Formats: sequence, C-alpha cells, structure tokens
Amino acid sequence: MNRASVLKRPIVTEKTTLLGESGRYVFEVESSASKHDIARAVEWAFNVKVVNVNTMNVTGKMKRYGRRPTKQPDWKKAVVALAAGDTIQLFEGA
Repeated sequence: MNRASVLKRPIVTEKTTLLGESGRYVFEVESSASKHDIARAVEWAFNVKVVNVNTMNVTGKMKRYGRRPTKQPDWKKAVVALAAGDTIQLFEGA
C-alpha cells in the first residue's frame, strides 16, 4: 500500500489533545490499511518511532435530509503511540 495515501487526516478534538500529551496521536486512515501500514506511514511522514498502533472501525451515523434517512460513510480510526521523547509538530500548537 502506498504510504502517502494511508493517512487521510489528523483528528483534533479535546480528547485527542489530551492523548497527545502522553505521546499518542489519532488519525483517520484508509479503511483497508493494516496496523503495519499505518505504523510505516507515520514513521515515513513525521520521522518518529512508532511503538504501538490501535485501530477501530467507526460506523457512520444515520442522518436525515428532509424525510429521507441516509447513512454517513463508515471510516477507520488509528491511535498511534510514539516512543518516549518523540512528538508530532502538526498537533503541537495547532
């Protein structure tokens, strides 16, 4: 899998900001990406050492547009733990 296309976007919320203080960062990733693909992509993109990757498939919510109920797309989230001392500047001071 192409490393550049594995990571879609960082997820920046209050909860993920608190995780960032302990060296864990959250990304939306390609649905077909494995944990090894995600680890390699983060190491390649940010020059850090990845220690652990946790993934979860997030089910899309049901929404309504007028009378019609529609479903938002499903997506995959990855929580990446970095080695001690490593940080990602994208999340720091954003």
